[in-house]
Order: sequence, then C-alpha cells, then structure tokens
Amino acid sequence: MGVLEAKNLKLQLNGKAILNNLSINFWDGHIHAVVGPNGAGKSSLAAAIMGLSGYRGFEGEVIFEGRSIKEMTIDERARAGITLAWQEPARFEGLTIKEFIKASAKDKSDEAIVNVLKQVGIDPVEHMKRAVDKTLSGGERKKVELASILALKPKVAILDEPDSGIDIESIERIFDAVRILKEGGTTVIMITHSLAVLDHAEHAFLMCDGQVVDQGGIGKIRKYFEGKCLTCDHKNLPLQEIGGQK
Repeated sequence: MGVLEAKNLKLQLNGKAILNNLSINFWDGHIHAVVGPNGAGKSSLAAAIMGLSGYRGFEGEVIFEGRSIKEMTIDERARAGITLAWQEPARFEGLTIKEFIKASAKDKSDEAIVNVLKQVGIDPVEHMKRAVDKTLSGGERKKVELASILALKPKVAILDEPDSGIDIESIERIFDAVRILKEGGTTVIMITHSLAVLDHAEHAFLMCDGQVVDQGGIGKIRKYFEGKCLTCDHKNLPLQEIGGQK
C-alpha cells in the first residue's frame, strides 16, 4: 500500500521544466531509492513533497496517507509525519547536540538521546554538549541530523544523498540507522546517485528529465549505474536546484 504518492507533478524553476508530469508511489514500510543523473529532478521532487519555499507552485497532487497535502505548510507536513534530511545539513548556532535532538524527539529522556547518538556512531560523552555549528564536520552534522530523525520516529523520512560527506567507516552506521528506521515503521526514501546507497534499498525508481522512467528491484535498476544511463533525451541540467545542489 502506498503511504506517499505524487500524481502528475509538473514544476518549472527559472523557466525550465524540472518535474514533467511525474507520478511515483512509495510503499509503506519499505526502503526506497530514487536514483538518476544530476538535474533529473530528484531533490526537486523531495522539496515539492516537503513543501519547501519555491517548490510549492506545482501542478498535480501529493497524497499522504490517502489525503492531499498540497496546501499544507512545511510545519503541518512535519507534524503529519514527513521529514527531510538535507544533503548539506543545516547549522544551528546556539543549540547543543542534546538540545537539537531533544527538540523533536518523541522520548526526550537523556537515555533515549544517548541511544540514538550511539546508533549513528557518535560518542555521547564527547558530543552531547557540543554546538551544532561550524565546529562540527559535515559528516558529524549529517550523523547528528540522522540521530534526530531516529529520535523523531517519523512516518516518512526522505534522506537526500545520505552518504554525502561521510567517511567509509561511518557509512555502515548510516545504513544501520536506515534499517532501524524501517524496523520502527518508518518508510525511508533515499535520494541518490550512489551505487552503495542503492544497494541498501529494497525498491528503486530511476528518474531522468523530471520523470520516472523505470522502477523495480535493485538488480534491475542498478543496471543504470553499470550502463551509465538509459538512452533518453535528457537535456534538463538546471544551474542549481536546492542550495546549489543538482
């Protein structure tokens, strides 16, 4: 059963068609991957689902748990159970890691916060009082953000390039966290062009030129990586999408 569905999405940015009559249906309780070349519209799809500024003016519908969320604000979508982890995590000057995770956690106890930090490979003793700012590396901020999602326990978690900026030793921790999310009932959607990320999904969608051009099991979709790309008329390479990402 689909927990989240986009129907016939059409979106233009700076005069360019980014999403071209795109339809996609994410099954409840699965780990999905959305793969495709730069400029395919993957991050724009995530932004439209989340209702980010500049990505709300699309045609079509986004359906969550059987109802349209097109008119909902970002906060309303978050409260409904959808969350988005950025490729480049935000910094929060003045907030400690403990305060950041506690703000959205269902269980706000110290024990619960320590547990999610350990699950993503962060030493709670060394990090709980550190600020979520530029003193953290990109990889550390990404793990802290993922820890906050574990604590939040959303219904749907969209992870944009979850392995970006992560060292090899930490990558398996990230995928462990993804599995924990699934085991807790979260539907996980990983936006990626990485073979390593794809191989940790259960089902995948291949995007090109703002459309879903193929979907199926990992063995089927990974041929995109082995063959570099499906034959298509892909011409859509916007200068930037979200925060300079393509």
